[in-house]
Parts: sequence; C-alpha cells; structure tokens
Amino acid sequence: MIQQVSDSELELLKIIWAEGGTALYARIMEVLADMGNTWQKNTVITLLSRLADKGLIQTKKIGRRNEYTAIVSEEDYQTAQTQTLLNKLYEGSAKGLVSTLIQREMLSAGDYEELKKFWESGENKE
Repeated sequence: MIQQVSDSELELLKIIWAEGGTALYARIMEVLADMGNTWQKNTVITLLSRLADKGLIQTKKIGRRNEYTAIVSEEDYQTAQTQTLLNKLYEGSAKGLVSTLIQREMLSAGDYEELKKFWESGENKE
C-alpha cells in the first residue's frame, strides 16, 4: 500500500516526477523558487526525508550533491489515492463517485462524451 503524503510532500513529489523521476536537490529548490515558494533548506530536507521514510523516494549522494529518485510513479500514486478516496467516501464504488461528479456539475457533458468515446474505443484496456 502506498502511504498518503501531506500537501507539501506532494509538491516535492510532483517536482521530482516532472523532472523525469529524478531530481537534484538544487533543481528542486530552483523549481520551488520559480513557483514563488520560500521554504527554507531545512524544511525541504525534512520533507524529502519523510518521503524517503515512507518509501516513495530514494536518496543518492553524488559527490556533495543529493539526488532524489521517485520509487513510486505518479500514475501509481494517483491510482492508490483514487482507490483510497473511493473506499473512504463511496464504499469502493466508482459509479458513486461519477454520479456525484455529474450531479454536482463537476463533470461536463463534453467531459462525459470524451470519456464515453475513450471507453468505447477500448483504449482503456491494457
């Protein structure tokens, strides 16, 4: 089972995923700065350590630099979190989730048609 992460930890994971699954500490800090994030070095290191403790990333020393590699893909994380949401709120029913999305107009008619075409085309099958 993939452990859940805080919003801050997820931000760091997203950066690592966006960098192709591996990122140097300096690159992570650069991206955070570009996003207007002002986290201090110790905060980022603590968050990265937590992600490593949860088994989501691994750390590798390259000389004096740290490289962080995602162990879990973005798709696997999304799948696990979606399953957790379904289990918590909809007793495992994807139909219940989709019904809510449609009833609350969070899924447009265009989205629905696109999903229907996707389903009918067989692209969803592996």
